Amino acid sequence: MDVLFFSPGYPAEMPYFVRGLAETGARVWGVGDTPREGLPDVAKGALTGYLRVARLWDARALLEAVRSWPDGPRRLDRIECLWEPGMLPAAHLREALGVPGLTAAETVPFRDKGRMKEVLERAGLRTPRNRRARTEGEVREAATAIGYPLVVKPIAGAGSADTHRVDDPGGLARVLPLLRHVDEVSVEEYVEGEELTFDTICADGEILYHNVAWYRPKPIVGRSLEWVSPQTVNLRDVDEPRLRPGIELGRKVLDALGFRTGFTHMEWFLTPSGEAVFGEIAARPPGGRSVELMNYGCDIDVFRGWAEAVCRSTWSQPVERRYNAAVVFKRALGQGRIRRIEGLEGILGRYGRQVVCVNLLPLGASRRNWKQTLVSDGYLIVRHPDLQATLEMADRIGTHLRLFAG
Repeated sequence: MDVLFFSPGYPAEMPYFVRGLAETGARVWGVGDTPREGLPDVAKGALTGYLRVARLWDARALLEAVRSWPDGPRRLDRIECLWEPGMLPAAHLREALGVPGLTAAETVPFRDKGRMKEVLERAGLRTPRNRRARTEGEVREAATAIGYPLVVKPIAGAGSADTHRVDDPGGLARVLPLLRHVDEVSVEEYVEGEELTFDTICADGEILYHNVAWYRPKPIVGRSLEWVSPQTVNLRDVDEPRLRPGIELGRKVLDALGFRTGFTHMEWFLTPSGEAVFGEIAARPPGGRSVELMNYGCDIDVFRGWAEAVCRSTWSQPVERRYNAAVVFKRALGQGRIRRIEGLEGILGRYGRQVVCVNLLPLGASRRNWKQTLVSDGYLIVRHPDLQATLEMADRIGTHLRLFAG
């Protein structure tokens, strides 16, 4: 099988999906806008060939480049893109080359949040009340119709970038100038409750693997307060009764959108009354090291599991949910370069092998812009069979591990 893979070196998880394809027996042809020598070793070692293009998201130029690729594949069986900006270009390329997978029309509801909710509302599924808006006047009209509190976010956004909670007209006046670079936004009802995920790997319309994670706090909070150490907690007990409404909602969402094969990442809200309310969905894996959490929770290789699903329509790994797993992202205090790290030895001494990953910026490294990357200045991953023990570890990392920049 010959698979064309968009951007094999970025984001950070992509090389492992490439490796998964190669381990499944596929010949993997990478296409990206960086030099081959700049790719991570994991990706370079798994690629059959690589094509560097100047305009990766220009569907017409990309089609010409792939068709004229001197040493490229004679025929492609799959075209895979797991990064949000490339979803539509990949779909257009599939259509032009006659490759199975999501078409452009099928991709749009996964990229356009307004269209997404229209499809689901027609299917009778609970979504936040929402309106599209292109001008500041339209945003104000939508806010009046929906009522406060509300959320304003890009129609075609990813993650929580440029997403704002607004509690009153004064707050809206402060937010509007921050969104002038965004062409179109969705103005939505703010849903009270916890925010969780429903992640799946599907083949031919069948869910082969699923996962539920819990955001602590909600991303809209974690992305607005610098002192917060955001957490994603993969839940071991996905059969817990309180999660059933969200899982049932997720299955209905996939049916309504006609999703067939690949990875999906849905976010949903669990209200205090126990109602599941749809948030949004993407036809890709979650970011923020969430696939690593899935691996640590079951001691499996989800990267390879995805590859097997898209190449063979099967899943061969036993899924035994052994652990809850939590990633905690850290933000340094101060600006400039990382000068010292406090509390790490105590955490490692206290929790030992329950800390399964430490990935912090080294001393002397420049602090990252916390508003542009969830990973921020690094992270720790912990796991434990008991949820409360997992949360206690994650919270202690949040309060007792500190990075200082200056």
